[in-house]
Amino acid sequence: MDTPARYLEELSVGEAWEGAPIPITQDAVIAFARDYDPQPMHTDPAAAAAGRFGGIIASGWHVAALVMRDYVETSPFGAAPLLGLQIDELRWEEAVRPGDVLRARREILEITPSRSKPDRGVVRIGVTVTNQHGRTVMRYTNLVQMFARPAG
Repeated sequence: MDTPARYLEELSVGEAWEGAPIPITQDAVIAFARDYDPQPMHTDPAAAAAGRFGGIIASGWHVAALVMRDYVETSPFGAAPLLGLQIDELRWEEAVRPGDVLRARREILEITPSRSKPDRGVVRIGVTVTNQHGRTVMRYTNLVQMFARPAG
């Protein structure tokens, strides 16, 4: 990664960024679900068509994994590692279907320097994922550890 690491002191509450478009394909939905969430609404087009969603939908865990990959590739903190501590209030608000194109928006909600370890702190980030119609499909808050600028 060529972008220099960002440090706790360089971040500000309200700072926001958007990731790249995340296209959802039926082949990827089915492949992920076969390995990790093997339910007919995710793996069997015929059964899914007859079910309550009227067709294949992506596993929420698949959507979460794609959003995590986007987070890493977007690299909002440069070369600083993304050290996740906690996920709160994870909600899947609308079904994600093949053909959807998702976008994740992240916003820094809170920055808390550590009182016991002055070389680090935690950052609370709000994440909202929308589809191509602007409807929210997933949201959560994420607590990540960030390092302070090294002394010297």
